[in-house]
Amino acid sequence: MITIKDPDFNIRKIAESGQCFRLKPNEKGGYTLVAKERVLHLRDTEDGCQIDCTKEEFVALWRDYFDLDTDYAAIRAQADESDVFLQRACEYGTGIRMLRQDPWEMLVSFIISQRKNIPAIQFCIEALCSRYGEALESEEGTVYAFPSPERLAGLEEAHFLACSLGYRAKYVLSAARMVASGALDLGAIALLDDAALFAALLAVSGVGEKVANCVMLFGYHRLTCFPRDVWINRVEAREYGGAFPLALYPETAGALQQYIFYYARSEAYTAQIAQNMDAKHGKVP
Repeated sequence: MITIKDPDFNIRKIAESGQCFRLKPNEKGGYTLVAKERVLHLRDTEDGCQIDCTKEEFVALWRDYFDLDTDYAAIRAQADESDVFLQRACEYGTGIRMLRQDPWEMLVSFIISQRKNIPAIQFCIEALCSRYGEALESEEGTVYAFPSPERLAGLEEAHFLACSLGYRAKYVLSAARMVASGALDLGAIALLDDAALFAALLAVSGVGEKVANCVMLFGYHRLTCFPRDVWINRVEAREYGGAFPLALYPETAGALQQYIFYYARSEAYTAQIAQNMDAKHGKVP
């Protein structure tokens, strides 16, 4: 058992931040992660986050996966002191880290994510994994690894439709065949600069700007990327006159995006909006 005592590591907040679809609450009050063809159990305690693995496995796999060598307190400290909203978002989201996830899994996951909420995305991904992923044994029983591009490339579109992918089915199949054939080398494009990586991802059928930015941020750890979805668009419109000041954060905008996304979906932000409206109209709490 490894224990991480760090205010910038909160597994519940990471699980709820929208970046990872296979990190979920379990019946024991902790969280179960399926990644790297392994099953990992984690639990937030008063002493820190407990990770159920050996020291050797932690050093070899999970230290990098959880990006534990990045100073997130320093990233939060970059927030403009006059930006009240961002200050609140960083404080509320303290504990979120940017996971270093598998680019293939992120490509498929965010193709699936289009016009779906998080529970629906998770449902589709689990359907895909349970049908076509390698079986992994855990204390919860059998779970399934994310299927390889080669496994998915050999299927027909109907198999993906059966996983509730809808119009996204043809795009996942096309991406699988591109990767399996070598037409898209996800390892090689990791060496490209941001602009070239973005262009390479946009060449995949069904990948637009939002999906490409998500894959770059969550699969390639390009913290320069700032994906926009309905939540971010609402925040930009309400708090920033339509555009978040990306120029102030050229190297860390992606990490700040996660704080913003997490806060924007919270009851705390809803309450803050209501309070601001009351103050605007002269209402006394």
